[in-house]
Formats: sequence, C-alpha cells, structure tokens
Amino acid sequence: MKVSLHNITKRFGATPVVNEVSLDIADGELFFLLGPSGCGKTTLLRTIAGFYLPDNGTLKFGDRDVTTLPPNQRNTGMVFQNYALWPHMTVAGNVAYGLDVRKIPADEKTKRVAAALAAVRMGEFAERPATLLSGGQQQRVALARALVVNPDVLLLDEPLSNLDAKLRLEMREEIRRLHKETGLTTIYVTHDQAEALSLADRVAVMNLGRIEQVGTPRELYRSPANEFVTSFLGAANFVEGHVTRIESGRVSVSTPHGDIVCALDDLALVTGQTVTCVIRPHDVIVLR
Repeated sequence: MKVSLHNITKRFGATPVVNEVSLDIADGELFFLLGPSGCGKTTLLRTIAGFYLPDNGTLKFGDRDVTTLPPNQRNTGMVFQNYALWPHMTVAGNVAYGLDVRKIPADEKTKRVAAALAAVRMGEFAERPATLLSGGQQQRVALARALVVNPDVLLLDEPLSNLDAKLRLEMREEIRRLHKETGLTTIYVTHDQAEALSLADRVAVMNLGRIEQVGTPRELYRSPANEFVTSFLGAANFVEGHVTRIESGRVSVSTPHGDIVCALDDLALVTGQTVTCVIRPHDVIVLR
C-alpha cells in the first residue's frame, strides 16, 4: 500500500510539531522516520495512524483519502514503544484482541492467531500470561498482534528502545525477516541511527518538525544535504575553507590544515566560495 503525505502540519497549541511534511512511501517499503527526541517523528506516525488529525494537509493510503478517518477505519497495525499488551490476557488473547473487535468468526480467528504467533516464533507461548514474558517476547507478541489483522500499513514506534543491546540486534533481524516475508508497507520511527542505516530501504531525517532529507541509507551517509544530517548520521570532522580551483571534475579547497582535493559531483561551486568540508573518520588513512 502506497502512503502519500502532502503538506501535513500538526500543531499543539500555537506550536507546529509537524510542519508541512510531504512524503511518498512506496508499496512494500520499509521506511524510517529518523531524528532526535522532539523532532516530530512520533507525532507524524500517530497522525498516519489516525490518533491525531492534521491541522493542514492530506494523507492517502493508495488512492484513498484517509486524512480525517478514525484509526479503526484505516486498517493499520501499530506496535507501540511500551508494547501496550493487556496484562490480564494470555499471549493468544492479546494477539486475538483486534480480531475480536472485528468480530472475526472463531475458526478463522484461531487459525489467524496461530499463524501470526508462528510468524514471530511464539507459537509455544500461546497460553502463557503476558506478564510472564521477557522484553523480547513481549516485542514479538506486539508484532503478532499488529500483523494478525492483515493491515495495509504496519507502524512501529521505537519498538526496540526498551531492549538490551544484544536483543536489539536480534530483533532487528527479526523485523527485517518479517518485512521480507509479509511485504507490508512499514513505517518505523527511531532515534537510533544504527537501526535506520542497517534496516531501512529509505530514511527521512527529521528536525524541528520538518524533513531535512530523504534517501537510502547510503545516499544520506555519503551525500548528506546539510550539516544537521551530516552530524546526526555518524561521526564527522568539519573543516572550513575556500575553493581555490575547479577542473576536471575535481575541486581544490584551501583550509587551515592544508589543501583538500575531492570530487565535484553535482555541487555548484565557484572559485573563492567559502565551503565546509566533511571528513568521515573511516575515510582517513594514516601513512607513516
């Protein structure tokens, strides 16, 4: 299911938390909203889910305008940061909840719950109380609950933030596997650059409610649009200088640390222009 956002704005009071965001997310894409705390990424995800209605703009799932539809009419599945499992229910009961709300017949419900738990490798825990699960197991159950309703769009709100480092790595692979198997359009919110760069098909980097840049992990890392994207995605050294020569597709920059020569690529530079050179640590080779 393609998801299209056009000039989406959401305010709390007079403050625009999401400010004129436009995005096209392809059918079947694993798309990340990445940015620091307070950048508006979770608000944008909740607007896509229907928990918030935008103050301006339009939102479409495929050709269907869902801008003002309530969450239960959008056919999305959502995994919350705290998983939001019902503590008084078993694993199977939690997964079946969305089907109960939809009044799915008992036979079909049983089959779909079993299939969803099998997909996240939790079938043997079906009758275990939700309160007796580890963090990783709760995460899997939350994923199964979101998948069992056959959503058009899967929404993940920092799903790994409560897990330890080792388990986060394992669950990254699990989410990638599930995405490949289901082919669902998936929108994933995180502040963790490693998650985004290792999992995403494409990433939108957000800051102060706006989109700074959209691209593949490689495009964002190798060709950042501005200093914010550069500094947010990994370590970098910034060296100011001015352009001294442009020829044969290469540019020479004079800096206090010496001359730097690099490929011009698509940069529109002129001789004498002040620029900032970005040097990634892993691109440095020390010769003795």
